[in-house]
Amino acid sequence: MTIFFRTASCSKLKKNVLMLGYISSYIRQTALTTNLRYRHIIHRMASGSSANTGANIAIGNKLQDAKSPYLLQHATNPVNWYPWGSEALDKAKQENKIIFLSVGYSTCHWCHVMEKESFEDNEVAKIMNKYFISVKVDREERPDIDKVYMTYVQATTGSGGWPMSVWLTPDLKPIYGGTYFPPSDNYLNQPSFTTVLIGIAKQWDEDKTRIEQSGNIIVDAILKENSHLVKSEAIPSSSYIHKAYQQLSNTFDAKFGGFKTAPKFPQPVNIKFLLNLYNSKPNSAEGKRSLEMCLHTLKMMSKGGIHDHICQGFHRYSTDNEWHVPHFEKMLYDQGQLAEVYTDAYQITKDALFKEIAYDILTYVSRDLGDKSGGFYSAEDADSLPTHDAREKKEGAFCVWTKAELIQLLNTPVDGKRGVMLYDVFCEYYNVKETGNVDPRKDPHNELKNQNVLCTPKSLHEVAKSLKMDAETVEKSLTKARDVLSKKRSERPKPHLDNKMIAAWNGLMITAFAKAGQVFGDDSLIARAASAATFLETKLYDQTWKILRRSCYVDLTGEVVHHGSSLNGYSEDYVFTIDGLLNLFEATGDVKWLDLAITLQEHLDQSFWDEEQGGYFQTDGKDSSVILRLKDDQDGAQPSSNSIAVMNLLRLSELLSNSDMRTRAENIFKIFNMQLKALPLSLPLLLSGLILFQSTWKRVIIVGDKTASTTSSLIRTSRSLYMPNKVIVLVDSSKDHPLYEKIGVNDQIKAAANTPTAFVCRGKTCTLPVTTPDKFEELLKE
Repeated sequence: MTIFFRTASCSKLKKNVLMLGYISSYIRQTALTTNLRYRHIIHRMASGSSANTGANIAIGNKLQDAKSPYLLQHATNPVNWYPWGSEALDKAKQENKIIFLSVGYSTCHWCHVMEKESFEDNEVAKIMNKYFISVKVDREERPDIDKVYMTYVQATTGSGGWPMSVWLTPDLKPIYGGTYFPPSDNYLNQPSFTTVLIGIAKQWDEDKTRIEQSGNIIVDAILKENSHLVKSEAIPSSSYIHKAYQQLSNTFDAKFGGFKTAPKFPQPVNIKFLLNLYNSKPNSAEGKRSLEMCLHTLKMMSKGGIHDHICQGFHRYSTDNEWHVPHFEKMLYDQGQLAEVYTDAYQITKDALFKEIAYDILTYVSRDLGDKSGGFYSAEDADSLPTHDAREKKEGAFCVWTKAELIQLLNTPVDGKRGVMLYDVFCEYYNVKETGNVDPRKDPHNELKNQNVLCTPKSLHEVAKSLKMDAETVEKSLTKARDVLSKKRSERPKPHLDNKMIAAWNGLMITAFAKAGQVFGDDSLIARAASAATFLETKLYDQTWKILRRSCYVDLTGEVVHHGSSLNGYSEDYVFTIDGLLNLFEATGDVKWLDLAITLQEHLDQSFWDEEQGGYFQTDGKDSSVILRLKDDQDGAQPSSNSIAVMNLLRLSELLSNSDMRTRAENIFKIFNMQLKALPLSLPLLLSGLILFQSTWKRVIIVGDKTASTTSSLIRTSRSLYMPNKVIVLVDSSKDHPLYEKIGVNDQIKAAANTPTAFVCRGKTCTLPVTTPDKFEELLKE
């Protein structure tokens, strides 16, 4: 199951709730003893009277008309599933039944396991259908529902993940929850799913009042815990930045990179924080070590099995410290963030490896996750069929190899090297073993027995020396071998593709493509970013109401379709999209992208801003079925919407000379002041924003014909330096736009630019114009 670790706020909530003696602990005790004391009632509860037995099996449930790939995966279960909505919630109230809420996503390995073990089991389905209203939620469609109940699960169990299983009173208050529940008791010291179902059904039948009171107490405790987000009078101290750095430094794996121990996640939010810290003090010991930790981590990740060496991109996380054996699903949000940090690393170091990996990721996303509409799909599954005639899917089957298979496929001589076969070079470089290279302790279900997860512990030169070859021949041989294996993999059964296209995650990819295009001087990458932005504008932006929609899908004919209820976007959809549009504006100079970013920022402020305390809520508050309106307060697998909002506000403030936007960013710092003091690494990107808030910003204006060589040289210079505290404005002096005046492009600047010219502005003061790249670079570095 996907696992993440609790925050201290969740720990406090757990303490508060446990001290109140809420009913879920009582249910757990009862459930644990149900197997012994009440086993005789299981059959009776499952079957009911003989006349009603058939009625407890769903013949087609309520998910069949869903658009979500995850919900459709469960549309043929014997469980009478409902989507989240008025039909299910009203039915629970009318029949006074407990709601069983199951939250997951279509590429979740342990979601598949629980479906096979429990939701496809007729006897389990009978119990669920008789005693519960069962509701399925795609967490990627409904992050608001996921966040409310994951807060509860984290607080009461100490960790969280998916599938998430929560039992709710008819008025939606949580009373018991967890993640994956096994089919049998005592697996990992857990009660079985059936045992929990029966325990909860029994308690609801015997003591509804106490359970309802428990639900009220729990929700009150969650509200009380979230009251820690109260605006402070002061912005966070710079000492919090040092504390976060120190914590990362203390947990840094000097051998393999990354932070803490397995399971190891890429954590691009930490890498971005350290790169920003380096940029703010590049000559200090702290700055140098920050950069060292980032670069080593990025290099080691690129060598490990978490990196797909044949078909590109990165898997979700590593199950070991060495980045070797991954959990094989691929998520769009990981690709977007990792492509960005690899691009940043190249911009700082000019090391070709980082450029190669950034292109690797973007190639994978364009090829395998790109839709003809311009948008990007959400994810690829970890599981797939090993062969076309197999019945059981296995994790990683699409990606792994036996040595015998590689020998058969790569059984050709290396050009100019007698006695050396292509498989010799490939197996030596990618650490291929006869009996497989996966530690059995990392393969509890024997899915990877005798298989090899490709990784590169040796350098190209070490392999060349070992095989008595020159490095160039080794490199050519590896390229040839990868081409052969890529073709072979394309013939294998493919993993499930989640074709949901989410506004927020597409925003992350717009940023990745736009920034890479600028840094690498590749207009095709910028064009791909623009294509994705056009997709968002035409498919997920409501021109009439000026609002974003959360997601859309691709039907069987390949056409884009929308959720029946047109889910409105969340704060993350707005802030990630705004960030992408600002990067695209800098890459193209096309003011329409800045104009759209400003419009979206205005709606974000109107519909999501907390007028009392400050900060952005996750939702617009219009859905009454979401019982708590929470704020995104953690930079985890995805950045917090409040962290990215700060970055956006600072950039817009600089571009538009708008002090109100800077004040709004300051208010976000104030509301998270106490959290940053206690837990600085809960929001590393917000600390990055604090670094930028304290720095001097530069507004770079380049005026001229972008096709002219002199203008191109000035643009390349502006993009060559890693400088997150700058904004770039490209101006075509032959055109005009109402926004030009707002962004400091006045008639004086345009008049001074008879030839391609650059200005560096700080606040309302700009330097004298420069026309040569060397002089321009000097100004940027001042």
